[in-house]
Amino acid sequence: MTEPSRTVQTDAVVRPARPRHTEPRKGRTLPPAQHQAELLSVILPASNEAGYIGACLAALCAQDAAAGPLEVVVVANGCHDDTAARAQGVAPDFETRGWRLRVIERAEGGKTRALNAGDACARGTLRVYLDADVICAPELLGQLRAALAPDRPLYATGRLEVAPARSWVTRRFADLWTRLPFVTGGAVGAGLFAVNAAGRARWGEFPDIISDDTFARLQFSPQERIEVPAAYRWPMVEGFAPLVRVRRRQDAGVDELRRLHPALMAKEGKAPLGRAGALRLFAAAPVSFLVYATVLAAARSRRPDSDWSRGR
Repeated sequence: MTEPSRTVQTDAVVRPARPRHTEPRKGRTLPPAQHQAELLSVILPASNEAGYIGACLAALCAQDAAAGPLEVVVVANGCHDDTAARAQGVAPDFETRGWRLRVIERAEGGKTRALNAGDACARGTLRVYLDADVICAPELLGQLRAALAPDRPLYATGRLEVAPARSWVTRRFADLWTRLPFVTGGAVGAGLFAVNAAGRARWGEFPDIISDDTFARLQFSPQERIEVPAAYRWPMVEGFAPLVRVRRRQDAGVDELRRLHPALMAKEGKAPLGRAGALRLFAAAPVSFLVYATVLAAARSRRPDSDWSRGR
């Protein structure tokens, strides 16, 4: 059963033609189904993201006109900082665009539970699931909207760019990771993915699993997954020990999916690296290869910790 949530909601959508708090005139409101079909909902789980949420929301608010009608649902879950207050503080910026920002506060942590809480409150039939440390290019939401327009199940994401790292080891790890077939094959979806109504119908609530993004991506065949040209910037953790911890957690997430949802794994559709591919990568970037291989070896030397580890 879903835990009770405390919802802190900004004012309803404010359009320049109407005074604040004034209801639309009767006869001018679109029927609910038609209204929802036009709306794109961004669901943004955030746990102790006070240092990142401002930049993430600013990038959303700066989306170009092609983004269309938009609402953002921030689910502040298990926070011990002022993530929720910082999110609420930018609500007037969204109102200026005629968009809606809603903040839900949950004492309970857990990303998949936060995603489900956001889904329950979202009104749009187009859904974007976004990590709080991701920065979207201004044209990204508009391109996602266009990609998801056909009336068939579709999944879409942007072109992933790893944010510049401060530590040498993370720079080298990222250099190799971005050369892997999994990444070069496109539509990675780490930190950001979107689905249309037909696509979202592929599953119900997010299950209580580690790898929610992989679970969603593998609901779709490679032919149903789209990478639009617009980029988004996704950070990696800094330093050797955090990289090992995150990689260990990622491996555990994939193993969990193999165990609980084995049919999904057949939909990956991306070629494995293989020995020949590994040799080519070593020849192209030997130092980065050795750093990456060392992180992998350390990650697989023992079982993952029970706490949640993220990509940065």
